[in-house]
Amino acid sequence: MNDFGDVDGPRGEPGDHAGLPLAVGAARVTPDPAMVRLRDVHLAFEDHPVLNGISFDVSQGETLCLLGGSGVGKSTVLRLILRLLEPTAGEVLIEGRDISSVSHRDVLELRERMGMVFQGAALFDSLSVFDNVAFPLYEHTERDDDDILARVREVLRFVDLAPDEILHLLPAELSGGMRKRVAIARAIVHEPPILLFDEPTSGLDPITTRKIDDLILKLRLELNVCAVVVTHDVRSAGRIATEAALLYEGEIIFKGALDEMFASEAPYVQSFLS
Repeated sequence: MNDFGDVDGPRGEPGDHAGLPLAVGAARVTPDPAMVRLRDVHLAFEDHPVLNGISFDVSQGETLCLLGGSGVGKSTVLRLILRLLEPTAGEVLIEGRDISSVSHRDVLELRERMGMVFQGAALFDSLSVFDNVAFPLYEHTERDDDDILARVREVLRFVDLAPDEILHLLPAELSGGMRKRVAIARAIVHEPPILLFDEPTSGLDPITTRKIDDLILKLRLELNVCAVVVTHDVRSAGRIATEAALLYEGEIIFKGALDEMFASEAPYVQSFLS
């Protein structure tokens, strides 16, 4: 059992941080079509190319970790999935729909099918934990107050937070790890089938990082979500990923299981891992 009260992650023993390569998660589930699919996506700003023909699929029950150094376009991929950006060429498909060809209203509806966890948690500083987590329900549903309160309490318990202790607190009164878990609670409160994470363990200590990794794994194993995780943390990816993709100079130079990445003899792959 891990410290979330659930089955252990891919490494087996909680707190076992030593030893690379790290094992990958449970067997992949590959329904068709993919929940998130990029096909030969290019993106350029004026004359500056950012992405040069990247492609990947992520299905229900899968977690793809996008790895790479700073400035290689990892977070840009999330913006494309959310259609905050449009590709210069290629297709971004969400649940089989090319989002470049849908209306603004349809884009908003598609975004309701996704939950986003930002690098800095991005909680509303002036709102309580309850109001932060409840925000998507008030904005996008017609649930009554009692139902919303019950749902907020439910998701806070799911992310291992005690509702009675934190519902009234402001984000500034929480630790970094607690803020991240509140952000995850907000992302899942409306039960989206797709979750996007931008550097979910950035700035966290190793123990808290492991707790967040366990929580992301729990989301896949218990809720069967499709997740895309942007990270530079190879150890974290090893705990949560069913597949990894390594970005370099706007291209995916490796895509596959983590153990396959460690076995790769490609010079940049070895340089990144070291």
